Amino acid sequence: MSQYLLYGLLIYLAAINIVAFFLYGIDKWKAQHDKWRITEATLLWIAVAGGSIGALLGMKLWHHKTQHAKFRYGLPAILILQIAAVVAVVCYGHLPI
Repeated sequence: MSQYLLYGLLIYLAAINIVAFFLYGIDKWKAQHDKWRITEATLLWIAVAGGSIGALLGMKLWHHKTQHAKFRYGLPAILILQIAAVVAVVCYGHLPI
């Protein structure tokens, strides 16, 4: 893996996690102020797209979606799958990371 590709991937992951983190905060604020909400599908897909750490941190910090099973169990499951994918690529994909 080229150095530039690795840096690009790290920048992408940082950005998507920051976006996920703030989306959970924004949705919590909207819930408290009876505003138009961010869909649950959007909140879950941002985690699938690489923002699972930001989503988990946002969920914990703002106590948002903590009682919903698909978030309480789904977000950690997504993170575990993402970590397993990275480990598989690094260990079996012969990438010099």
